[in-house]
Amino acid sequence: MTDILQNGAAAAAVDPAAFATTPAADIVATLTTEEKAALTSGESFWTTKQVGPVPSIMLTDGPHGVRKQDDSADHLGMAASVPATCFPPAVALGSSFDPELLERVGVALGEESRAEGVGVLLGPGINIKRSPLCGRNFEYLSEDPLVSGVLGSALVRGVQSQGVGASLKHYAANNQEDDRMRVSADIDPRPLREIYLRGFQRVVEDEQPWTVMCSYNRVNGVPASQNPFLLTEVLRDEWGFDGLVVSDWGAVTDRVAALAAGLDLEMPANGGRSDAQVVAAVEAGELDASVLDTGARRAVELAQKAVAGADPDAAYDVDEHHALAREAAANSIVLLRNEGSLLPLAPEASVAVIGEFARTPRFQGGGSSHVNATRIDAALESIREVAGADAVTFAPGFTIDGSDAAGLADEAVAAASAADVAVLFLGLPASLESEGFDRRDIELPAAQLELVDRVLAANPNTVVVLSHGGVVRLAPFADRVPAILETWLLGQAGGSAVADVLYGAVNPSGRLTETVPVRLQDTPAWGNFPGEHGHVRYGEGLLVGYRWYDARELEVTYPFGHGLSYTTFEYGDAVVSSDDDGLLVRVPVTNTGDRDGAEVVQVYSSLPGSTVSRAPRELKGFAKVSLAAGERRDVEVRVRRTDLAYWDTRVDLWIVEGGEYTVEVGASSRDVRSVATVDVEADPVRIPLTIESTISEVMAHPVAGPIVGQALAAMAADLLGGGDPTGEATAEQPAETAGGLGLDAEGMMQMMGAMPIGRAAMFPGSAFDLEQIEQLIAVANAPMA
Repeated sequence: MTDILQNGAAAAAVDPAAFATTPAADIVATLTTEEKAALTSGESFWTTKQVGPVPSIMLTDGPHGVRKQDDSADHLGMAASVPATCFPPAVALGSSFDPELLERVGVALGEESRAEGVGVLLGPGINIKRSPLCGRNFEYLSEDPLVSGVLGSALVRGVQSQGVGASLKHYAANNQEDDRMRVSADIDPRPLREIYLRGFQRVVEDEQPWTVMCSYNRVNGVPASQNPFLLTEVLRDEWGFDGLVVSDWGAVTDRVAALAAGLDLEMPANGGRSDAQVVAAVEAGELDASVLDTGARRAVELAQKAVAGADPDAAYDVDEHHALAREAAANSIVLLRNEGSLLPLAPEASVAVIGEFARTPRFQGGGSSHVNATRIDAALESIREVAGADAVTFAPGFTIDGSDAAGLADEAVAAASAADVAVLFLGLPASLESEGFDRRDIELPAAQLELVDRVLAANPNTVVVLSHGGVVRLAPFADRVPAILETWLLGQAGGSAVADVLYGAVNPSGRLTETVPVRLQDTPAWGNFPGEHGHVRYGEGLLVGYRWYDARELEVTYPFGHGLSYTTFEYGDAVVSSDDDGLLVRVPVTNTGDRDGAEVVQVYSSLPGSTVSRAPRELKGFAKVSLAAGERRDVEVRVRRTDLAYWDTRVDLWIVEGGEYTVEVGASSRDVRSVATVDVEADPVRIPLTIESTISEVMAHPVAGPIVGQALAAMAADLLGGGDPTGEATAEQPAETAGGLGLDAEGMMQMMGAMPIGRAAMFPGSAFDLEQIEQLIAVANAPMA
């Protein structure tokens, strides 16, 4: 039980079996106020305190590899850590669209954590990629909350299957690094719920991660670390979270307020300073003792889970995990373009490998998730293993450290002109993207863009391989280079995975989980990022990612969900059925090519004529299906009814609006292959009425509507008849108009519909007086029998 039981002799006295089976509340009841406070803060940078029978446990980064530090410790990836498998970061894993693959990666992460005595692995990160400028986007899965929720759940499920806790982060709205410790993300209720909290909700409700990590930033002015709305009302009361809330490292400014809001564990250690503040607050009656008891109980329960899952003999197979990292990397690569079927490469072709990234791979991001890899595969060597050293020439073409590159481009052009194919590795150096700061643009370095032009002129058979953690602008060459591979950051086995795809050992099946824009100015957060004076306004509202580009009908370089294959897939007609659980979408898919491959079937929905604002389409489900050459299969995608709901701000509830939904099935958000419609029954909802409710809102009410409708019909008949109950036309007053308003009955109702019913009582001829309206509202709002 290495590292899980800390602190020498004190820990040795702990009976793990007895501790793990004793009710946590009983253990807390034996502790003093000082001991309870001690349980809710760290002992060191990565460990909790050993208190009485409660052992210390270790928490450590990171989302795609175990970053366990020994003697020295930091949160920015500067100090060394023990060797561990560096799996592809989330930016790549997301593009796999493969929950089963991510669960297997999670299992491997759990195995390595357990072998290192780690009780909680700090990940996954599932924040939304609001802007491509966010320096930490490489740690996140998607611009879409469904993808983030489904794939985040798979990672948590895998990690926790090994008796190791996951830490879902960063909760919530942590979408930039600029001023990240203080900035307030100012978000309206619907986008907060439907975009930025939706993925967290899915993971919590489906998988119950052992811990949730609060973010540094404020949300609508309140620090996430002491935000009772986020930490208690939403996370626990609504979603049913039963685990522990831990702070991001250094996120807490007011420990007492944080504890009261629902934060259970402050990390890292601060020498007991904030423990004393908690004790003083309890003794002064400023903090209810039961609040501290609850936090301490959750800390005990976390320690019990960690002890129960620990195994002093645990180990893992380094080679097997490297092989899994290679498989995951290859299945995360996105084939953006392949004109003339330039890929896969023929093994006998002579190849000029160009670009320093081929020799010096960029395979992970900087900061707290930086892993000390057990080994590193470089693409150059992997390509030579496939094609033979004699068939491959190499030219660096440019430098990645900013040093003088004079003559390197000329050498690269010469190599390209002498080869059958040029494979050009481009990307961003680590200095341009990392935790702690945001990017200032989405451009590739100018020297690389110039090299593309020169290499392409020397050899039209050019393949571009991209390595970077955040979206880059590809418009300068996207329609000129015949083949482009988007490899993101692929982890330690990325080099061999690239060779697998280049030569067809693996048929690419990755799909974009974020849109590649034509230019930065087209992106949703442009003008609202990174904010000013401590606030950033989420002015794009619901229209994040592809939702924005579709609503604005903007051209994009590559759309969300896009990705090609070395084979082709044909879709049949989709059939959609509806039941109490949601929608079941069935669509026949056929591999019409001569290679085995995998297709990601994507299901989008919309509701024409909706009473609330919506994006033109929203992803509601997906399935990755492997098909042999010539194989046909009926693919089923289940859409949860809850995923059809929107957040109704009138009642603060998720509501499914009834109507005829359009269901689009396709290969990307802009490659729709089949369209169907389906009727969905509405959720019953009673909107509380007030004097300020409009006549239209009152008319829609099941109780008040019929009463008001009858009265208005009588009033309209009177007006249309000009006082004549027969309503017959006269020369002075045509029957089709009301009084002197020049409106027919329909027009009059449209005009009156927007009027608050309380004000309608002020007008002559009103169907109601104010007292009657107040009585009507009281009856309408009365509880139903």
